[in-house]
Amino acid sequence: MRVLVTDPIAQEGLDYLRQFADVDVRTGLKGADLLSAVSEAEALVVRSETQVTADVIEAGSKLQVVGRAGVGVDNIDVPAATRRGVLVVYSPTGNTIAATEHTMAMLLSVARNVPQAYASLKGGEWQRSKFVGLELRGRTLGIVGLGKIGLEVAKRARAFEMELVGYDPYISAEQARAAGVELLSIPDIMRRADFITVHTPLTPATTNLIADKEFALAKPTLRIVNCARGGIINEDALAKAVSSGRIGGAAIDVFTKEPALDNVLVQTNGRIIVTPHLGASTEEAQIAVAVDVARQIEEVAQGRQPRFAINAPAVPPELAEILGPFLGLAEKLGRLYTQLTEGQIGPIELTVGGDIAQHSPAPITTAVLKGILEATSDQKVNVVNAGVLAKARGLTVTEKRVYDIDTFESLVTLQVGDTLVAGTVEYGEPRIVQMNRYRVDLPAQGQWLVARHQDRPGMVGKVGTLLGETDINISGMQVGRLTARGGDSIMILIVDDPIPDDVLERVRAIPGVGETRLVRL
Repeated sequence: MRVLVTDPIAQEGLDYLRQFADVDVRTGLKGADLLSAVSEAEALVVRSETQVTADVIEAGSKLQVVGRAGVGVDNIDVPAATRRGVLVVYSPTGNTIAATEHTMAMLLSVARNVPQAYASLKGGEWQRSKFVGLELRGRTLGIVGLGKIGLEVAKRARAFEMELVGYDPYISAEQARAAGVELLSIPDIMRRADFITVHTPLTPATTNLIADKEFALAKPTLRIVNCARGGIINEDALAKAVSSGRIGGAAIDVFTKEPALDNVLVQTNGRIIVTPHLGASTEEAQIAVAVDVARQIEEVAQGRQPRFAINAPAVPPELAEILGPFLGLAEKLGRLYTQLTEGQIGPIELTVGGDIAQHSPAPITTAVLKGILEATSDQKVNVVNAGVLAKARGLTVTEKRVYDIDTFESLVTLQVGDTLVAGTVEYGEPRIVQMNRYRVDLPAQGQWLVARHQDRPGMVGKVGTLLGETDINISGMQVGRLTARGGDSIMILIVDDPIPDDVLERVRAIPGVGETRLVRL
């Protein structure tokens, strides 16, 4: 694999990449230079500086994965990557403690006026009364975003004996209470909090989450901290609120555009503390995120699902061993369906039964769609863009879980119109166990000749003889029928060699042989 690294990452990450890849480190690339460099790369590693736009994704015609050595991906056009089938991976846990501790440092600094007092003393002044601060104990901290970092901040704030309130639409009141946090709305937090810290991703829903309207509700003593992403707090509104005395101060580590030398928050004098995006800047965090992303790129190179892919169905590491064989089975079911039928693809029905019904069917659905679309699309199809391509084609999938089944421990059934195929996993190997109304037991691999025929003596022999005469070896065979002797039957011959079109036509010409298809799994 050829890996292009365009932002500085820890040497340990580079060393790990070089164990399995050809690594090209070219930091600071922009414009045409970046487009040219990415054209030959199969993996791109960035931090926050490189802007991975749709043009960069388009130029990277060989790209398989973009790795962000950090937690945020707002500098990566994830929808563009998804459309092109490019995985986007990141490291959501590597800098959690670093960002948490910087948040606490900023919280204490804004409470006790540490940077201002330092600058004053260095400037030759001794003005203790000018920098009287606030104690954290007994005061209310509002935490906006209760993910990993938000919850770690809550844990440390409790040690300071603070009262905790929070906002996060994706966490239950029970989960919040377990962390010692009372869930409130943003307006209620603004009214009640003495300090606020934000820890959400930057999305359309969180852009300008706190602006003029929210600041109008705040206590005049409020201090606000942002070590998450620039733009969550409206910068102009914050500068105005601090300058006018509407709130007491702010501590800001992140900005809408970086470097931020001309940013209004940097230029505003007085009670706004600023640092140059240091939240993840510890030696431990830099090593952790670099190595974590390098490991995920290695997983992609080996054809495995990375642990933290933004734009692919998540399979937790503890479930990968269980679900992995079923993902392969599901993809084979999708391929099998396309080779057993013709015409428009109708509504797709997917049923997972037995033990695997205990888990989300989303990864299995994606694998089925990949198998179906690979045979019907001229675009590169993988687990990243299968759902997007299916939606663009108007394909719908109905998922169903059946917890109690009689025949197998687990079963995946795919039905599209009148065509039904089903499979299971035995001893780690995917097997096909049903094709339409016929019960079968076949390995989900190899090349098959599938022929409907009249159930009468000699039919299988005639087909086998013809294949033998053309030097095509049969390595396996299965025959099934629906009714009593003489009715409709099916033969499935597993062959070692491709069957030429002229031989297939001769098979179809045998009296009593009906619909005949070749299947390649």
